Amino acid sequence: MRTVVWAELAEAERADLLSRGTAVAGPQVTAGVAEILAGVRERGDAALDEYGARFDPVPAESVVVAPEEIAEAVRGLTPELGEAITVAADTIRTFHEGGMASDYEVETAPGVNCARVIRPIRRVGLYVPAGSAPLPSTALMLGVPAQLAGCPEIVLCTPPGPDGRADATVLAAAAECGISQVFVIGGAQAIAAMAYGTASVPRCDKIFGPGNAWVTEAKRQVSTAEGGPGIDLPAGPSEVVVIADAGADPEFVAADLLSQAEHGPDSQVLLLTDDAVLAQAVGEQLEAQLVDLPRAETAAKALGASAVVITSDLDEALTISNDYAPEHLILALREPSTWVDRVERAGSVFLGDWAPETLGDYCSGTNHVLPTAGAARWTGGVNVASFQIAMTVQRVTPAGLAALAATAVELSAAEGLLGHQAAVTRRLARARGTDREGNS
Repeated sequence: MRTVVWAELAEAERADLLSRGTAVAGPQVTAGVAEILAGVRERGDAALDEYGARFDPVPAESVVVAPEEIAEAVRGLTPELGEAITVAADTIRTFHEGGMASDYEVETAPGVNCARVIRPIRRVGLYVPAGSAPLPSTALMLGVPAQLAGCPEIVLCTPPGPDGRADATVLAAAAECGISQVFVIGGAQAIAAMAYGTASVPRCDKIFGPGNAWVTEAKRQVSTAEGGPGIDLPAGPSEVVVIADAGADPEFVAADLLSQAEHGPDSQVLLLTDDAVLAQAVGEQLEAQLVDLPRAETAAKALGASAVVITSDLDEALTISNDYAPEHLILALREPSTWVDRVERAGSVFLGDWAPETLGDYCSGTNHVLPTAGAARWTGGVNVASFQIAMTVQRVTPAGLAALAATAVELSAAEGLLGHQAAVTRRLARARGTDREGNS
């Protein structure tokens, strides 16, 4: 990781430092994704087979995972891994249950009652990446809130592994969430299958899940097409900002940076600190810890696109972080809770020396499907409400209509929408026992 002093950078250099590397591949990825989407939309399962043969090291023999294979995956878990999946599901369920929305009704005017009612999305599609490493945790992060929301149908797609099959731990995590419709499809073609439907894969109303630049772009394109599905949020390559003071532990900070860098070569990690001595110590720890990391080559590439930034003070570090709007933010600070009010934009925040981002990835209970690429400026992570729709309902008595009629008449007249106005005045006249001219 390169080390820079924020105060010495020009505006253009600052913007370049905070830019996500995935933006560079934009035009090529956009065109490639469009081709894949068109292929699946037009040729369905045949296109899925073709793209599997082209992109997967070992294509799946069948895109459909049989129930027997899911049951076999559950039986094949070690007791320890089975327990870990259960505990993680329980903590995720506990956290998400605490924030579930409920129906409500209020009287907004005498005789006018307005309600909001919650309904589950009928069919949702979950994408669970497995490109460089299978992610059963993502199956839990998506499956548990979908289950809590009461979605009648849950479809899960995940890429084939080296043996051409879905990863067994992903299948076991899916089973933990009651998911039985699982398909061995990866990349943009998986998003296309869930968006358009094929003979094998049901068409979904909304698609969830993180992925690489191709998956993220595929989600964007299908969601902007007429009649396309909704999507959760831009959840692309992983990123973390660590803000650390002089009292932070360099070993812990380096470990946190590497935990995100190992996700993929397009991941980005930033250390913001007002202490140059700590910055140097973290750099030394990165070198020492990288040697022992099985995914050292991947992490090293990510570190090459990352930076250590020396700031004038911690306030400046928070300002930079808020501009960047990171997916993950770690406050490795003394009294970190006192700084939370300064955090305006981040997907998930971790306080102090003993809250590694790893817990958020797996089992603290919060969701790890979070906004990336600056989307934390306008949205948060996946939750139960993401899998639901909220409808409003109004009940109006004749007295209620009379109470609001003048308001509706004035506003509709101001907008020149006399048909709107008549829908009120005709009812008002009927309620009063007169016609529109005032005759009884």
